[in-house]
Amino acid sequence: MRNIVPRMLLVLALSSGGAALAQPRKQVQEFQAPREMTAEEREAAKQRAMGNNLNSYGKDVQLKQKPFPWMATGLAGIVFLVTTPFAIRAYRRTSKDIAGQNTFGANRGDGEDEES
Repeated sequence: MRNIVPRMLLVLALSSGGAALAQPRKQVQEFQAPREMTAEEREAAKQRAMGNNLNSYGKDVQLKQKPFPWMATGLAGIVFLVTTPFAIRAYRRTSKDIAGQNTFGANRGDGEDEES
């Protein structure tokens, strides 16, 4: 009998506690169809949807334009001016080295056999 009483109290507490925390049910309302809009309301809704600006707030707003980055452009120009002579010198040396290389079939009468 001792083991039954605490178990029954536990079951009673759990079942009544859940009922106490439960929300009362709301009354179900009948469906009400939305009211019909008048012709003027439909026209006003069309105008809002079309984006007509009814207030003149947008006319007074001026967007700030970013200035052209003259400093970055000048720095890039200086870099190109400084590197151009080195690039020309490297191009001339490389083209001279390539022209000096034996190409396939260019010098057959030399007597040198190149084997891989």
